[in-house]
Amino acid sequence: MAGKVGLFDRWRLRSLQARQMLAAAAGLVAFLALAGYALNAAFADTARNNLRERLKNYATSYAAGIDFTRDRSLYIREQPPDPRFDVPGSGLYLEVVMPEGQGNSMSAEGPLLPDNQGRLLAPRQEVFEGPLDMTQIDGSEGQVYRYGLGLVWGGDGDPASEFPYTIYVMEDSRALGAQLRLFRGALWFYLGGAGIILLLLQTLVLRWSLRPLRHVINELTHVQRGESERMSEHHPRELEPLTDSINALIDSERSHLERQRNTLADLAHSLKTPLAVLRTELDSGESEATLRQELDTQLKRMGNLVSYQLARAASGGHKLFSAAIPLESTAEEIVSGLEKVYAAKRVLCEFEIDEKACFHGEAGDLQELLGNLLENAFKWARSRVLLTAKPHLDGNRRSGLLLVVEDDGPGIAPDDIAKVLQRGVRGDERVQGHGIGLSIVQDLIKDYRGELQVGRSEELGGARFEVRLPPGL
Repeated sequence: MAGKVGLFDRWRLRSLQARQMLAAAAGLVAFLALAGYALNAAFADTARNNLRERLKNYATSYAAGIDFTRDRSLYIREQPPDPRFDVPGSGLYLEVVMPEGQGNSMSAEGPLLPDNQGRLLAPRQEVFEGPLDMTQIDGSEGQVYRYGLGLVWGGDGDPASEFPYTIYVMEDSRALGAQLRLFRGALWFYLGGAGIILLLLQTLVLRWSLRPLRHVINELTHVQRGESERMSEHHPRELEPLTDSINALIDSERSHLERQRNTLADLAHSLKTPLAVLRTELDSGESEATLRQELDTQLKRMGNLVSYQLARAASGGHKLFSAAIPLESTAEEIVSGLEKVYAAKRVLCEFEIDEKACFHGEAGDLQELLGNLLENAFKWARSRVLLTAKPHLDGNRRSGLLLVVEDDGPGIAPDDIAKVLQRGVRGDERVQGHGIGLSIVQDLIKDYRGELQVGRSEELGGARFEVRLPPGL
């Protein structure tokens, strides 16, 4: 059924440490299994090669001690290279195949060995075979490995008396099997022990590597409980974008809450005076016409106050992560309207906008920012206004914005700049000529964690407003 999540899925999704431990354990088990298989195969090949060399040495030793009588009967002059050749059914066997028969060691008496009758090899030809089926001296089934070496008997030097013969040396496979089983037992014991140690070590390493995440979780818990104001700045580079984003979100929410409180406080303070005037008029017993006129005046005043405070509050909020907005089209739209309003002044507005310059925020905030800066410039300019925009770059982070608006008006006296940049003052309490518009600009720049510098334009001679919005996260 769609929408259902199984127990395993819930555990898998909720435990990052468990997922990493499971992946690490699976990878470690797979590695140890492959390593064990490779080591076992290598050891088995080495053991088989060693067995072949040992049987070859037996055959060579017998070749040096074998002699034949005139009737080509087998005669062994030397003692066998291994005492087991003289013990029936010992597991180590010798057979010598000749053109007219064969001979064997005492150990080959009793067991039914693989048939070698007539299997003559070419001179110096070697074969190694196995395991081959055979029957033990007690009648049980078994297997042997067989090595064969082809030789030629020279006789008394007469080429006519030469004849080929082949030495076969066989060994019970149980010795090799026991050796392989012993090796496998030791191999898996040590690999298993190493795997357990590696898993414990990996657990410690994983817990150590995830400690910064737990530290971030603890810090976030303290912030949620109100025990801390924000996340600390001491985190690994990989976690810095996360903690910076959380801090930016916290700052944005607190700024938004503070703005709402300030707006309500300003609105309440602004409405106190007209409400007090109305209460005084009602208590004074004035005529109805006088009360109606005063009521109309105060209602208009309160309406303007409410509209202003709501617009200011609306312009202050913005999204933390927003798409890039090109500047040129917005600037052209604003300038087009301002040219109509200030048509009598015939102000010329010039653009120097880099094509890569973008505003990362809400379109309404860009309208307020550009609109108020340009309107202030049009208001005080004599004939020219210059708008410059460039991207503010910082490594691989999202580009910021450098915005400059200049005019050829009278400019702002250095002593008045501090008053222009004052905060917490209503529009009608600011310096004449820099009212509500500049107040909104300052609030917007503060919301975007930017900087505003006011000075004199070297190119045009009037006021110069420089807005620097930092690169994003």
